[in-house]
Amino acid sequence: MHETIKAVAASAARLTAAADRLGDADVRAPAALPGWTRGHVIAHVARSIDAYLWLLALARTGVEPGPRQTGTQIGQAVEEWAVRPAAELAADLADRVAVLLADCETMPEERWDHLVSALAGWRHPASYTLFRAWREIETHHVDLAVGYRPADWPADYVARALDETLTALHARDFPLGRVTAPDLDRSWEGPTSAVAVRGDGHALLAWLAGREQADSLSADGPLPEPPSWPLPPAPGWN
Repeated sequence: MHETIKAVAASAARLTAAADRLGDADVRAPAALPGWTRGHVIAHVARSIDAYLWLLALARTGVEPGPRQTGTQIGQAVEEWAVRPAAELAADLADRVAVLLADCETMPEERWDHLVSALAGWRHPASYTLFRAWREIETHHVDLAVGYRPADWPADYVARALDETLTALHARDFPLGRVTAPDLDRSWEGPTSAVAVRGDGHALLAWLAGREQADSLSADGPLPEPPSWPLPPAPGWN
């Protein structure tokens, strides 16, 4: 777990540094997500970390640490925080990140296997919460629209996210065949009758995540439209 915690910390440091550089006018400007400002993006990451902290507290003790916020309540909190001053948003994000990392560092090793439930209902070990946080930070750093692009994603993050995404897609019969990322020296097998695609790992992930078009990818047929991302993991945990 230590290496994953280090990777999350490095990604979070890049995001918090970017948030620190923003002024009040910057956080009111549009983000890359339709209808959201940069303030929404920062607030969303911070409130998502709150949700992950609730799951980690449950994993640590086996007891729910108080009422769990619903998706609607989290959305309302994001709206409330999104309009706050830039310095307040950046400080809140940095605080949430620090609490998350401290919580992870002190988690008893045997509790990482404890099963917890995402708001959507699917279950996963507490250790998967770390990957969810990593994915949230890296994806929304791009959405912040401050010059951080999918090409800047760390290779280890891209490989892990592609593993998760393609396994989930193939388990749901998504019509995508062999996927090849030469820069990662990796490939993933799908149905031989489905379209094969090739490209840099970050470009493949950006396309599947709805963050970029497939312009830089090469395929042997028309590419299908990726579903809403991210998907619950497959095969999942019981």
